[in-house]
Amino acid sequence: MGFVSQIDTGSDGFAKNREDMIALVEQLRELEAKAVALSERRRPRFEERGQITPRERLARLLDAGMPFVQLHALAGYLVDSSDPEKSVPGSSLIVGIGFVSGVRCMVWVDDSGIKAGAMGKMSLPAVLSIQTLARRHRLPLIHLVESAGANLMEYKVEGWAQGGALFRNLARLSADGIPTITVLHGPSTAGGAYMPGLSDYVIGVKKNGMAALAGAALVHAATGEKADERELGGSEMHAGTSGLVEYLAEDDAHGIAIARDVVRRLDWNKRLAPRTARAFDEPHYDPGELAGIVPADYRSPYDVREVVARIVDASDFEDFKPRYGLSTVCLQAAINGIACGIIGNNGPIDPAGATKAAQFIQLCDQADMPIIFLNNTTGYMVGTEYEQAGMIKHGAKMIQAVSNARVPRITLYIGASFGAGNYGMSGIAFEPDFLFAWPNATTGVMGGEQAAGTMTMVARMSAERKGEKIDEETLAGQHKMIAAHFDRQSDAFFTSGRCLDHGVIDPRDTRKVLGFCLETCLEARNRSLQPNAFGVARM
Repeated sequence: MGFVSQIDTGSDGFAKNREDMIALVEQLRELEAKAVALSERRRPRFEERGQITPRERLARLLDAGMPFVQLHALAGYLVDSSDPEKSVPGSSLIVGIGFVSGVRCMVWVDDSGIKAGAMGKMSLPAVLSIQTLARRHRLPLIHLVESAGANLMEYKVEGWAQGGALFRNLARLSADGIPTITVLHGPSTAGGAYMPGLSDYVIGVKKNGMAALAGAALVHAATGEKADERELGGSEMHAGTSGLVEYLAEDDAHGIAIARDVVRRLDWNKRLAPRTARAFDEPHYDPGELAGIVPADYRSPYDVREVVARIVDASDFEDFKPRYGLSTVCLQAAINGIACGIIGNNGPIDPAGATKAAQFIQLCDQADMPIIFLNNTTGYMVGTEYEQAGMIKHGAKMIQAVSNARVPRITLYIGASFGAGNYGMSGIAFEPDFLFAWPNATTGVMGGEQAAGTMTMVARMSAERKGEKIDEETLAGQHKMIAAHFDRQSDAFFTSGRCLDHGVIDPRDTRKVLGFCLETCLEARNRSLQPNAFGVARM
């Protein structure tokens, strides 16, 4: 008999959960809209230059009606400014995976409507992240360029030094046999000139496209030469003189049309091994109910199987060792006809749960079955009983299994993800293929109250050893400050702003996102490449 949901969708509890979750989703949408609104203010300037806006460029590039999963939409949030009202998410980038001429591609658009596309504090981590995904999943990389480059007013030597990885990754993508395509819509100067220089195909837009190691102002300051901007690095010059540009476009729209044609002529999908499509049924339980199942407060318990029943095909799954390690749930199911293992939490991970999960991960690896991790745990159990039961060694087995699994791993933070529990459940440091968070998710070394309680106890013990009297008012103030400090950093929007996931999603979109990610992972594993020694270079 299949799983039977115990959720009463007409209950007050369901309504309260849904209200709280929808409020968080609306906050997410408001944050995403801030970047759109700010960029849109520059529309008149784009029109003056005969250009279309960055988001219009993206829309023209992508296949109409096909899915597009945006990544790192909150990058830079509360990093560019600690004031939530002033902070603008996105780091002047629009990045994600979508379809171009029928080919699944990684797309990177400079949002030149915001600070002329200048890179923000989290732009580099976001770009390195998508380059890693493109290489891992064998996705052609298309970059629509128009950027003022690095913000020199915020120059940090480590940013410059580490920024070289961006160019190294382009070279490695090309050497792997993964095409990189750049459309020069506007300037790409200084180090940014190597973006087109290291791309396999470059399309330059007349009058606006420009690439130079130094702009006219810097050339004059450095050498005294009064250079003409277009002769120095214009698309027309590069198409006819330097050889940097392969295709010269009349305008933005034409440049994008050429990019789509370049992708089409690659015949990229000819190297995709055919995979038998399997029929599948939609979940019997409505995925839309996910907004009301999970409490916004991770301390309120629920059964993670209720989440799974609204994600997997036909709401059907097999429970692995259901009577052993009860708070760690291991399930076998399918999403969009793709068999997968699912590991979820109904509480902290105890020795039995860690042992079960480690075995289950190895079984999935043996069967070449992707694993989905649904994080909602405060971590591994502590205390004398659990230490004596071998919590360290059993937790270590789980972490070893996660670290060395060869199958695709997709992680979702759907509640708490604290301490080493985050590690065992394939957190960001364990390089899952994809990692998304729900807006209610909280992640960190521990909860704010736990951290504050620990430090309060340390302060009391220290005072006792020294024979000093405790100032309760000061201690209470410290407790409050520490709790707030930890809780602020555990917030899903805060952590996503630091690129500690690939994005925050509406829980109701979970099945669609997981299906898309699974298809992306399997497509990569079924695609052959034609690598070379050093990448394609212009001669």
